[in-house]
Order: sequence, then C-alpha cells, then structure tokens
Amino acid sequence: MRAASGLGLRLLSATFPQDCVLCAAPSGDEPLCPGCRGDLPWLGESCPQCAMPSPAGQVCGACLRDAPSFDRTVALWRYAPNADRLVHAFKYGGRLALARLFARELAMRIDPLPDVEVIVPMPLAKRRLADRGFNQALEIAKHLGRMVRLPVAYRAARRTRETADQTGLAPAERTRNVRGAFSCDAALAGRRIAVVDDVMTTGASLDELARTLKRAGAVHVENWVVARTIPDA
Repeated sequence: MRAASGLGLRLLSATFPQDCVLCAAPSGDEPLCPGCRGDLPWLGESCPQCAMPSPAGQVCGACLRDAPSFDRTVALWRYAPNADRLVHAFKYGGRLALARLFARELAMRIDPLPDVEVIVPMPLAKRRLADRGFNQALEIAKHLGRMVRLPVAYRAARRTRETADQTGLAPAERTRNVRGAFSCDAALAGRRIAVVDDVMTTGASLDELARTLKRAGAVHVENWVVARTIPDA
C-alpha cells in the first residue's frame, strides 16, 4: 500500500507540475525553480568543525579553544532568507517533498562521501513528534540514506526527557537545556556516524548528541545539516 501510494504521488507530480515554494512560478517536478535555488544563501568558507564563517575554511578560534564533541559539520545554507522559508514550509507547512530536495543537495555537498558508516537522525521529543506528526530529521535522513547508500539507524538514539524549546534561549541556557537529554542503546563501538538535522543554531543539541554517541563507542561523529544560523547574518 505504501509503495502504491508513493507511485501515485510521483504520477501526480508528473501530471500536475508544481509551483516553486518560494516564488510560485512553475517549477515542473521540482519544489524550487532554478532561479530561487540559485538565490539561496549558500554557506561560504566556514570552519570544518562547526560551520561558522572562517577565512580559507580553517578551524575557527572557538573550536580551537573549546572543541565540540562532534568532529565535522556540513551545512548547505545560512539560516537566512529564503532558506528559513523553506525550512518553515517543510516543518510547519506540510511540504514534505522538500525533504528529498534537502537530501539531494546534502548528497551533492558531501560528495565524495567521507568515511561514514551510519546515519543517525536527530531524535525528536515524543510530544513534538505527536504535535507535528513526523520527525523532520528522519524524513531527510531516509532520502539521504538511499542516495548515498548508507544505513539509517532510526532508533540508535532517543530523547530521554522533554526539553524546553531552544528558540529564544541564550547559548549557555541551550547547553543546560539539552544536557543529558539523549540516550543511545545501539552498539556503536568503532563506528563513524553522521547525524542529520534541519537547522544548527548554537550546536548545543548536536554537541550533546555527539557526546552521547561517543559514550556508546562511536569514534567519529559529524553533522549533516540543511541550514546553519550565523549571528548577524
């Protein structure tokens, strides 16, 4: 039934061309027209560890002073217009087809594929999962796993407690808010992990999840995210 449903959606897309999510111009079978894709705030030279702007792509001073638990970050766009509109349409507007777009762009950004063995989606709290009806990180990870031919460990990590919404919290408050918020029951000894998420703001949640995965035995954890918040950007 699920396969038939997916086939039906593909046939509908071919029969009824889409309009661009951002400008509403005809975009064929893509959610974005070429012009709007080109105008997105693509991330420039950045720190390879945290994806903050850094001349010549060098490790930034913040990571040198206080290295996060994750080892690398790949991000597509600054979380700025119009990338923020895309993320919002995906998470809150029911435009789930954008998950495939995000995954495809990430697959191109990480090509050639680094030495990663398993994809882990950022787990969502049960209450938010019930409210939203889906985990946005998992939707992206499912497409991405198929594209780069890596397994997606859906249940490797979970939220152990509900946390306050990170929006509006200062960086130090974000860190305290997510401390101890994850657990991992998977056997990850010696494994190299890529964590998929939609938006990286301060990196507090990703840092805590990387710490949890490394306690479970992972030797390398990197982030593959759609958008990175850059202060004053």
